[in-house]
Amino acid sequence: MKAQQYFTLKEVQLNNNCPECYSNEGLQLTFKQRFVENAFYKAITGETIHEMYCNTCNTNIFPVRWTNDIEQVVAYQERAIKAKPQSTKLKKLAWILIIADALLILIVVLFVTGVLSF
Repeated sequence: MKAQQYFTLKEVQLNNNCPECYSNEGLQLTFKQRFVENAFYKAITGETIHEMYCNTCNTNIFPVRWTNDIEQVVAYQERAIKAKPQSTKLKKLAWILIIADALLILIVVLFVTGVLSF
């Protein structure tokens, strides 16, 4: 199974105290949005996630450890971000299959109606 792919929407430096090392300068909040890519299409989904990391103690800060102040700042930043709109872009292989299927259906219809005969 492929790892989920995300791109960074916004990174914010927070002035709150880190719950691990109590530093006031190292917290970084990152918002990411998910995208899907395979052989047929690329798509941006509406799913967003957030991660918090302390650059001082090099620790991921999980929501269980957040203080009320951190939760309020995260809630404010969530309201402030603008996620990219959901979109889907078909790749060349998908277009080739769509055109080939359309031509095959057209040939079958012409053959059944008697316009085309072999």
